[in-house]
Amino acid sequence: MDSSVSGVTGKVSAIKKLWLIILLLPGFLSAQQGSNDSILQNATLENVVRYAMQRNPALKNALLDQEITEAIIKSKLADWYPQLNFNYTLQHNFQLPTANFNGQFINIGLQNTSGAQFGLTQNVFNREVLLASRTARDVRLQSQQNTTNQKINIAVLVSKAFYDVLLTAQQLRVTEEDINRIDLSLKDAFYRYQSGITDKTDYKRATITLNNANAQKKNGEESLKAKYAYLKELMGYPAAQDVELQYDTAQLEKEIYIDTLQTITYNNRIEFQLLQTQKNLLQYNLKYNQWSFLPDVSLFGNYSLNYLNDNFSKIYNKSFPNSYAGLLLGIPIFQGGKRVQQVRQARFQLLQVDNTILDLQNKFNTAYVQALAAYKSNFYNYQSQQENVALAKEVYDIIQLQYRSGIKTYLEVINAETDLRTSQINFYNALYQVLSSKIEVQQSLGNIRY
Repeated sequence: MDSSVSGVTGKVSAIKKLWLIILLLPGFLSAQQGSNDSILQNATLENVVRYAMQRNPALKNALLDQEITEAIIKSKLADWYPQLNFNYTLQHNFQLPTANFNGQFINIGLQNTSGAQFGLTQNVFNREVLLASRTARDVRLQSQQNTTNQKINIAVLVSKAFYDVLLTAQQLRVTEEDINRIDLSLKDAFYRYQSGITDKTDYKRATITLNNANAQKKNGEESLKAKYAYLKELMGYPAAQDVELQYDTAQLEKEIYIDTLQTITYNNRIEFQLLQTQKNLLQYNLKYNQWSFLPDVSLFGNYSLNYLNDNFSKIYNKSFPNSYAGLLLGIPIFQGGKRVQQVRQARFQLLQVDNTILDLQNKFNTAYVQALAAYKSNFYNYQSQQENVALAKEVYDIIQLQYRSGIKTYLEVINAETDLRTSQINFYNALYQVLSSKIEVQQSLGNIRY
């Protein structure tokens, strides 16, 4: 009997667990799917930038600003449509109003009144609504250009951060290779010391150099974490998730070249396009202020149902309708010179934007010349460092061999090893500086587009 009860209880428990799994499984799968969607599997530069375009919070807000702008435009354009309103009133008079009629004072009206009124208005000419309809296209364009500008800036920042991570990772790799070489030299020095070939000076020097290299490695590891964190921030990448960048150094070296004979075209820069759009909007603002001398014209119509009765319970037994339609013409005659000054202000703002356009063109020229000069300088440095790496490697191999043969001192080995490490780090610095300056040249030319 006890075993039967225990079996039934076990089955009920199993059924409960099964139902619990069924209920929780969709949510679990959804969470897993969401987690997988947020992880970037193949983190090449192109994919990292694309990920940032989809996930960066600032870009999401820029897209939301476009939606907000669209809603504002539509809300303003809605004033062109007929406006229908309804008003209802219910009033009880405790004391009726008094009027004088042929020398006698008499009460007028009834104790209870009620009314229902439908009102219809249609704008014919209104400068507020006219401005909204004329500027709708440019306002939308301005919002889109702001988003594009944000995308370009994010793409540039993400690309530079990507290269900065690679640079730090390569410096760390060079340091690790350096540690392996120093560790090997330390063993050689230790064995030579034990054999009595040299004193303990070489061994101690190797230990000092190894400790310094390990400290540099630790510094590089911590710096790499910080730069990964910044890159993930720009990407909108989950802070708790790891991202492993994919790159090919040989391919990166092929991508450093750029045509240095290109000439700048101002209209390619999104900042210039934004300023042109702003100028168009200011021109409409001038017209808007000029329209203030014109009358506002609208049509209106009203239909009312009036109810009157001293007996409240019978107030709605009979209605007294009233209806009318008309034309409203509002003519501003004198406002103390306010409109004249507003027109002057709008004209001055247009002159200001013309000056800003000229200033921006000069800044574009300066930025392009500076970016191109930096690129050429970095490119020459890259070529020099590339040669230095090969030379330093050759020198190190020769001196290391000579040291083992007893020809060279260990101090010369340390110097050669330092030269090799420095040349390798300088080479990667030069490579990523060329890539970063190439991005700045492309940005100054307006060739980065989204």
